[in-house]
Amino acid sequence: MSARFSFTPRRKAAVTIAAAGLVLALAGCSGSTPAADGDSESLGDLALQLSWIKNEEFAGEFFALDKGYYEDAGLGEVSMAAGPSTGSAELLSGTADVALSDAVSIGTVVANEDAPLKIIGATFQKNPFTILSLADGGNILTPEDMVGKKIGVQASNTSLFEALLAANDVDPASLTIVPVQYDPSVLVNGDVDGFVAYLTNESITVAAQGYEVANLPFADNGLPFVAETVTVTDQTIAEDREKLKAFLVAEIKGWADAVADPDGAAELALELNGAEAVPDIEKAKAGSAAQNLLIVSEDTEKNGLFTISEELQEQTVETLAAAGIEIEASDLFDLSLLAEVYEENPDLVAYAK
Repeated sequence: MSARFSFTPRRKAAVTIAAAGLVLALAGCSGSTPAADGDSESLGDLALQLSWIKNEEFAGEFFALDKGYYEDAGLGEVSMAAGPSTGSAELLSGTADVALSDAVSIGTVVANEDAPLKIIGATFQKNPFTILSLADGGNILTPEDMVGKKIGVQASNTSLFEALLAANDVDPASLTIVPVQYDPSVLVNGDVDGFVAYLTNESITVAAQGYEVANLPFADNGLPFVAETVTVTDQTIAEDREKLKAFLVAEIKGWADAVADPDGAAELALELNGAEAVPDIEKAKAGSAAQNLLIVSEDTEKNGLFTISEELQEQTVETLAAAGIEIEASDLFDLSLLAEVYEENPDLVAYAK
């Protein structure tokens, strides 16, 4: 699962940024020289911060590592640090070059703290958040179905849930918010009627236990925004542009493999990371297949993976606005690197062929 999103990624406390200290830390990030032909490591190493544990959610990264796509693109060692994390602190301190995060968490930090961060692509075209319920219990299929119900909400997702209510004109006083952690057993046990979850994780977990589930996807109910965003600092864009483009090339290839073979993606996650990260291979296969529905869209089929259309950028900004976060798309996104990647490698667009 990826990190839960927080307005103040699921599964993390709010990030507090000491601006002056972070600016000094950024000064320690050095640039790199573009790779020369035949020099596979001249772009240097790259530190990648993942948003969650090393499970099937990062199958594209695992394929890129296992098949040598990072090396082929001219990168040295690509290290992957497991989450949970929004990646903001790691990027701003210089301990990560790239973070897989989400537009809401990053947009919040950019808007509130003037953090010099940009999203340069996104794995998920649709965010995977949902209000999960049992069909013979809460059976929450519309926003209005939450009225009079007890909804389990994690601390890091409170603002996001409040934004869902606001986007659908649901009075917060008309329901009960129950503070929970990330274990959906509170839903199964009847402690809550609905539970903030991921379509690609907890929803599958509960269904695998034999329960018929109902879902209220955030993306289809007023809160569309991109997730598993490829996020970097402005400084890295300026100083390591070729390294970032090389990373994007490898990522596109890796995720093309993952989309084409969801079962193989889950199996590779297990092979590389063990049963602690992937305890149930059948659930992992189901999660891998489910996330393909979030990764692939008409825009990606036309323009390539990681694409974020202008319309989707604006929808993401509107979602932030619903939570009281005012930001311009140009302050949050820089898709120029991805555009250059596809211009220089047009064969990558047709990932499904």
